[in-house]
Amino acid sequence: MKKSDFHYELPPELIAQAPLPQRSASRLLVVPPGEGAFEDRHVRDLPSLLRAGDLLVFNDTRVIPARLFGQKASGGRVEILIERLLPGNEARAQLGVSKPPQVGSRIALDAGGETEVLAREEGGFWHLRFHVPESLENWLLHAGRMPLPPYIQREPGADDAERYQTVFARAVGAVAAPTAGLHFDEALLDALRERGVHFGHVTLHVGAGTFQPVRVDDIREHRMHSEWLNVGAELVQQVRRTREAGGRVVAIGTTVVRALESAMQGDELQPFAGETSIFLFPGVRIRSVDALLTNFHLPESTLLMLVSAFAGKERIFAAYEHAVRERYRFFSYGDAMLLWPEADGVPPFEKGGQGGFATVRENAEERILPDPPFPKEGGEQ
Repeated sequence: MKKSDFHYELPPELIAQAPLPQRSASRLLVVPPGEGAFEDRHVRDLPSLLRAGDLLVFNDTRVIPARLFGQKASGGRVEILIERLLPGNEARAQLGVSKPPQVGSRIALDAGGETEVLAREEGGFWHLRFHVPESLENWLLHAGRMPLPPYIQREPGADDAERYQTVFARAVGAVAAPTAGLHFDEALLDALRERGVHFGHVTLHVGAGTFQPVRVDDIREHRMHSEWLNVGAELVQQVRRTREAGGRVVAIGTTVVRALESAMQGDELQPFAGETSIFLFPGVRIRSVDALLTNFHLPESTLLMLVSAFAGKERIFAAYEHAVRERYRFFSYGDAMLLWPEADGVPPFEKGGQGGFATVRENAEERILPDPPFPKEGGEQ
């Protein structure tokens, strides 16, 4: 399967450059499997599309203000995009420079302090040590800029500090937002609770590799960057309870799918914390979720390949054609789609969430916990 098989033409004016004033006002393209007609809805309509007992799984990662600027001793300008925080005020980062710095050299930072170049790593990354007056995580909160994607062609503003962050973000570590979660505000979460929908969370720290293009023609040769994730025992139990009660597991974003699929052992979901470089593309069966809410993705991207694996490539491209024709807004600050898997023509919403999907092995040593209260903004529960 070739990268060019996932190309489509997108009018540039459909690339959303800023969020809508209200998160849940984004449009929602509902894509049933098979020949079912597309529905043009809004994200705020989601409670009417779900039923009591369904489980929404969110990614609770929190975006680091990971973009910095500085200057080498030679005077050359440097742009720094932190990919991962490391112990000891160290970090893994990408550098935008005209000439690579020397290992051992220092970069004076525009926001104060400096960073020392410790090593050059594979994949275009650098190992840096920051000399700043507090922990790097805390220092970035006031010194760093939000790392907006390159297709948002403006400098980040004050509003982006809030709007490029989900309202339930709590685990610091991402350099890109899990964008499907950006559509959820407290009013929508309350409406879903009233509907009887349950919430669970995983953590997957979205890395700088999410912006990297596929550079090989045969997509089977593509290698993903590694990202850290955590699928906890509590979430595994929530999934098991949901399936046993006939509910459906709905992933809010492709990062949730990648996290859950990484935690699958055979047909069983297991607790897992660690690195993943999983690559999901057509031909790979996605077993962990019954439905997927996701944004629209870039042409030839691994995320477009993932949603094609889930809902079927022809179905996805028909939906994208519809979205372009109906002037949906694309990418991180754009609209969303609700997908069902490529199956036998019957959505899992009518199957009771059972047939053909993953089961979860009960760990007799784990106590079954009630659903936790969902975190409010800033990580408070």
